[in-house]
Amino acid sequence: MIEIMKSLFYFLLAGLCEIGGGYLVWLWIREGKSTWYALAGAVVLVLYGVVPTLQPAHFGRVYAAYGGVFIVLSILWGWQVDKTPPDRFDLIGGFISLLGVLVIMYWPRG
Repeated sequence: MIEIMKSLFYFLLAGLCEIGGGYLVWLWIREGKSTWYALAGAVVLVLYGVVPTLQPAHFGRVYAAYGGVFIVLSILWGWQVDKTPPDRFDLIGGFISLLGVLVIMYWPRG
């Protein structure tokens, strides 16, 4: 159970790094923010590249499952940061994505 909790933490951290770093670059390009936003975003995106290596599974499995985590975190980011609430289809899709994560990463294999 501790391994699963660590794995979920790494997924969350990776998601925050990818979305947060991308958002900083977005602000720089789309909203004319300072170049410091771009540099900070680049640093955070490099951290995103490192965090998934801490996962216990192999690359393909980790990145496939991370896709589902990214979907849900993106919906939550849009809701909380951009103030765009998800509709029911966003929520249904996010739930389906999380089910995929659970199957890919944590389903017992014989």
